[in-house]
Amino acid sequence: MLKVGYIGLGLMGKSIARNILKAGFPVVVHNRSRAAVDELVAEGATAANSPKEVAAQVDIIFTNLPDSPDVEKVALGENGIIEGGRAGLIVIDNSTIKPASARLIADKLKAKGIFSLDAPVSGGDIGARNATLTIMVGGEASALEKAMPVFQAMGKTITHVGDAGAGQVAKAANQIMVAAQMVAMGELLVFSKKAGVDPRKVVDAIKAGAAQCWSLDVKPPRLFDGNRNPGFKAYMQLKDMKIVLDTADEYDVPLSGTVANTKLFQEMIEQGMGELDNSAVVGVIEKLAGVGILE
Repeated sequence: MLKVGYIGLGLMGKSIARNILKAGFPVVVHNRSRAAVDELVAEGATAANSPKEVAAQVDIIFTNLPDSPDVEKVALGENGIIEGGRAGLIVIDNSTIKPASARLIADKLKAKGIFSLDAPVSGGDIGARNATLTIMVGGEASALEKAMPVFQAMGKTITHVGDAGAGQVAKAANQIMVAAQMVAMGELLVFSKKAGVDPRKVVDAIKAGAAQCWSLDVKPPRLFDGNRNPGFKAYMQLKDMKIVLDTADEYDVPLSGTVANTKLFQEMIEQGMGELDNSAVVGVIEKLAGVGILE
């Protein structure tokens, strides 16, 4: 049985680690704040005091952290994974970071005989809890094959996209579409309301046609209940959009629609809505239009 480490027990990481534990894998956990560690230890996990300590005990180690510098520090810094890992260890990053950072980490770890997979996830807190995440993977196929039983405890769709960094390119592409869907959904709800038509009935009318998408299936019921609590926080969506735009600049790709959508998420943060769900971008559109969807 593979022994698994998990570092980063936030909104999604804790649920992912729990599902790995439920699947029968021994799990060693580490997190900056202790509450999530204690919760998982009570369910059978083992605690570690540093990334180095986790790496020394396991066959596969996952990270799930806010941004590129955080992942680089945990993987390569003092008391990091690279200091505790041995040849043959597989390091898998579930974070959303720059493809360039994923490639840097992979190169540094490879020099020590450690495999690295960038494996960002999509599906939000619901997918993390239900083990139905979509996982896009970059890195060596042999490492993915060995780790596949653990991935299958986390997600429903696991796709090997290509070499190191390819998983992060796929996640950036995913976030282009997610942002576009959230903004379009907000616009259609506000548009319908201000035109004097019940937006609930509009959603019912269009969600089985050409407009059908995950966002339209999942988010409107929450919004109509007045629930804008996070499945995926808006400030993290903005962070991801900045990764998209930085990477697009690197490859000289114009993304005019994504630029416009990013500005709306930036306005969310400036208006104090960064801790809300990314679907709460509708709030910015409501203010611009002077009408609320629940009025």
